Amino acid sequence: MARVAILIPARFASSRFPGKPLAQIKGRSMIERVFENCQLSGFESHVVTDHPGIEEHVRSFGGSVLRVDDDVPSGSERIALGYERFLRSRSLDLVINVQGDEPLLNGSVLRELAEFHLASGFDVATLLRERSTSEEDFHNPNVVKAVYAPGSRQCLYFSRQSLPYDRDGGGPYSWYQHIGVYSYRPAVLSAFVKLPQSRLEGLEKLEQLRALENRMTLGAILTTQKLIGVDVPDDIKKVEGALF
Repeated sequence: MARVAILIPARFASSRFPGKPLAQIKGRSMIERVFENCQLSGFESHVVTDHPGIEEHVRSFGGSVLRVDDDVPSGSERIALGYERFLRSRSLDLVINVQGDEPLLNGSVLRELAEFHLASGFDVATLLRERSTSEEDFHNPNVVKAVYAPGSRQCLYFSRQSLPYDRDGGGPYSWYQHIGVYSYRPAVLSAFVKLPQSRLEGLEKLEQLRALENRMTLGAILTTQKLIGVDVPDDIKKVEGALF
């Protein structure tokens, strides 16, 4: 049986939404909803945080916490430290990074992602959602686009720009929205966080480009689930509206 751990980085300090993991969504905190959804995958799940209030809250609802107080630049570095310090001896097959601000992400999707990754030769695996260029999000720089080859299921590039470009203007066509969930082989995660920021990563502010520029391969599966990431307080109402 595959040994998979889901790690959920959760910071209290956010410039656009301080205390975001503890924000209430219909009477339950966002981090509780994310954690419980991850557990539905059947894989062990842990919140990785540097904040005592988040740690106390997660433990109050029976969740597992890996405390990593180091000042790190991103969630990837935080989960890498969590893995190295607390989970390395378990000889995991995969470490899945799930952002703590994706309260609608379904655990079954994470299991499908892990199964795909284990059966493939990709270094990293992620999630995409197929959409149409007729949608406004195609021109939104906050919505990340993946240049994706369906035949090989490989991601060739990621951008905030509207890609791919239709030179002939033949009307609406499909594009792929990137969902920021990453499944890593442990050795790849450890190697990735040791790499310096790459040129394209610095321009686009997308860390997955660091992997591509260093010849790591990224594969993806498609999901039809409509996810709503929480970036600012107003997003809470959007999430609540999507909950039945």
